Amino acid sequence: MPELPEVEALVRFLRERAVGHAVASARLASISALKTFDPPLHAIEGATIIEANRHGKFVDLSTGEAHLVFHLARAGWLRWYDEVPKTPVKPAKSPLALRVRLDDGSGFDLTEAGTKKSLAVYVVRDPAEIPGIARLGPDPTAPGFGESDFAAVLAGRRTRIKGVLRDQSVFAGIGNAYSDEILHAARMSPYALAANLSGDDVARLYRAMRDTLAEAVDEASGRPPAELKDAKRRGMLVHGRTGQPCPVCGDGVRQVEFTDSTFQYCPTCQTGGKVLADRVLSRLVK
Repeated sequence: MPELPEVEALVRFLRERAVGHAVASARLASISALKTFDPPLHAIEGATIIEANRHGKFVDLSTGEAHLVFHLARAGWLRWYDEVPKTPVKPAKSPLALRVRLDDGSGFDLTEAGTKKSLAVYVVRDPAEIPGIARLGPDPTAPGFGESDFAAVLAGRRTRIKGVLRDQSVFAGIGNAYSDEILHAARMSPYALAANLSGDDVARLYRAMRDTLAEAVDEASGRPPAELKDAKRRGMLVHGRTGQPCPVCGDGVRQVEFTDSTFQYCPTCQTGGKVLADRVLSRLVK
């Protein structure tokens, strides 16, 4: 799933390639992907894209009067073309969800692999009309988001820090992968309760969050969309690396499996050598 760094890189790419161009056509291939009906999709045709912005994991292309907003979900992606294929777009069982052609012939496809379709497209007058954007918490990379703001968000939350970090209503844009990386950098257990963190813990976690995300954004920025997935995988130290040696201490990276997700961590770096149990095995977690 693309998270804050990859989505930020996509927005910067579109800011360079799409802003200033008019939308020649917008063709839907997956009817279920479009979540709004007023304004209609064709309302953006003929209009010039004047801004490209990010709201958490949402991409927002604004024409002033309307916004084309999309969320790539778990398996969605953007494919850029310098020359968009001229083949007609027809609703069918294929990865293609939406094709946008610009006035110079360039443009992009939104695609989604697999059978579980969650990619979402919206055409709205104001991005705040979209429930997923309206409920977003603060952007953890925002220049004005300081350590005291971070501490205030965590205060009183008697929930595991792993879940807090990836809750979009708490922090906008962090998902499963980067929460693993942030906690590893902070040398903190995914199961630590947010409300129980000491002042030093909070400071260490804040620095790890800001540094991890900033480095990932820097690494992703300037890359074309086709390279972002591989660059993300290469940058991971623990996420997606179950059984491989931790690059910090050499211990084997462990995995915790839940019903619909998994996460990775290093016991030596993060849990004092303890191996975390998981719900799938119905063990008691401490």
